Amino acid sequence: MKLLSVSQLARRTGVTVRTLHHYEACGLLQPAVRSAAGYRLYGEAELRRLQHIVSLKALGLTLDAIRGSLDTDEPSLAEAVRRQAHRLRETIAHQHALLLRLEHLQQRLAAGEAIDSDTLLKTIEASTIMEKYLTTEQQQAVQQRGETLGAARIREVEQAWPQVIAGMTAALQLDKEPASEEVQALAAKWRALLREFTGGDAGIQRSLNRMFRAEPATMQQHTGIDPALMAYACRAIAALPVEA
Repeated sequence: MKLLSVSQLARRTGVTVRTLHHYEACGLLQPAVRSAAGYRLYGEAELRRLQHIVSLKALGLTLDAIRGSLDTDEPSLAEAVRRQAHRLRETIAHQHALLLRLEHLQQRLAAGEAIDSDTLLKTIEASTIMEKYLTTEQQQAVQQRGETLGAARIREVEQAWPQVIAGMTAALQLDKEPASEEVQALAAKWRALLREFTGGDAGIQRSLNRMFRAEPATMQQHTGIDPALMAYACRAIAALPVEA
């Protein structure tokens, strides 16, 4: 095909000259050659690359992501679409998580609770930490679990936790055996409340354990559970009879 100048290419494709210059400046689309007078000239290969750029940009990819796709050995529109779909799913999951937090806050406000700035900051911090240690899929599972339980049951669980934690703390301070009848009763309640959150998902439980190990001060601030109490509770739970 006949080489096209930048103005001809812009006129034929609808992509502005300014945009074509920007693509060149950021290394996304280089002209095939320059004429003796210094004019940019584009050929068939550049047209194919421009078509790929326009298609990926229409899908919402950033210029950096488009460059990464085009710079692979075999640029694949299908792979780029797959990555963008994955990115959108993650975005939707984060937005859904935010919606659930706002709805929960709305319910607390509607019930007449006083929500001060310190409480809001701690809630945001806890949510941020959860997103750091739980995968997108695990966060979605937790969100779905919350929807299944409903706001009323979630409030009951939130109210039950302090009593169980206080009982386990007292048992630890009195140096009671984790396998004792009293501690085992507390361990059973602890495990049951935890499963209200995880739905029995072992992967989520491992992520939570990792979070408690990595963020001991923050988790103690939010839950009242320090590393020593967590270790004691884990020993007590390990001594519980295996469920059928």
